[in-house]
Parts: sequence; C-alpha cells; structure tokens
Amino acid sequence: MFLYSYGYYGGAIGNMLAKWEQAGIFSYALPFLLIFALVFGIISKTNLFKEKSINAIIALVVGLMALQFDFVPRFFAEIFPRVGVGLAILLAVLIFIGLFTPKQTWIVYTLFGIGALILIVILVSTAGSVGWYQGYWWHENWLMVATVVVLLVFVATIVGAASPTPSTFDQIASPLLKAMHKE
Repeated sequence: MFLYSYGYYGGAIGNMLAKWEQAGIFSYALPFLLIFALVFGIISKTNLFKEKSINAIIALVVGLMALQFDFVPRFFAEIFPRVGVGLAILLAVLIFIGLFTPKQTWIVYTLFGIGALILIVILVSTAGSVGWYQGYWWHENWLMVATVVVLLVFVATIVGAASPTPSTFDQIASPLLKAMHKE
C-alpha cells in the first residue's frame, strides 16, 4: 500500500491515467471528441452546409446526444482495446510476411483478407460483450459462414484468373485501330 500511494506501483503515467479515468476523460471527453470530429469532418467534406458554424453546431449536438446514455462509452470501452490487439496482430503478420517473402501483389490481398477476418472477429466479440445477441448467432454459425466466404473467394479467384486480361499493347493499340477504322 505504501508503494502504491507514492506512485511506484504503475508509475506516474499509471497514476495519471487512473486519474483521467476517474475524471471521465476516457468515458466522456474522448468519445465526444471522436464523434464530434467524425461528424464535423463528414459534413464539411460533403459540403452539406456552406457555413462551418452550422457544421460545428450539428457535430456538437450529435456528439453530446451520443453521450446522453451510457451506451457509447461502454461500446468504445469494449471495441477499442480489441482494435488495438487486432492491429498488433496485423502488424506482426505484416512483419513476418515482409521478412520471409518478396514483394508480390498477392501479399496485399492476403493482408486485406487477414485484416477483414480480424475486423469480423472484433465486431462479433464486441457485439457479444455489449449485449447484442447476434454474437450468439455468430458463435453457432461461424463455420457455415466461413465455408461460404471461402467458397466465394475460391470462385472469384477462378473467375478472375480465367478472364482474359488485355496486354499493354492491346490497351494502347485498340484506340488507335478504332480511330483508323473510322477514317
């Protein structure tokens, strides 16, 4: 107890984060800032309203109303630690692939597939933790869904490999030949 009170247990950063947690920084301030920034960015990018003050008011209202109940802080507290773990897994896979294989285009698709799988696992596990009961459906039927996805990827790969791709010469020569036939 003595060491904990003087900051040796977890250090100064651990104590600071604990105080921020008690003050509600992680439960209210950061979720509000994230929602505000996303809504403001989306409204500004789409040019829905010309004045930035209207965009800011709408983003402020959406951010505050999202925190009216405890759902958003609870959801963020469940999903973002899982996202951090998922990104660490993806980074480890990226490092190992980069170490042992040369640069090839199939690596990008493999990493995309692994990232999509990690995203699905994160969303399903978060849904179960927050109380959405679709998590139970996924738990019971994940093998069937995985089989269908693998079959679809397999069929798409075969169809993509079987379709002829025009060569660079054909891409350049085709417009020229069409122009010559019009004359």
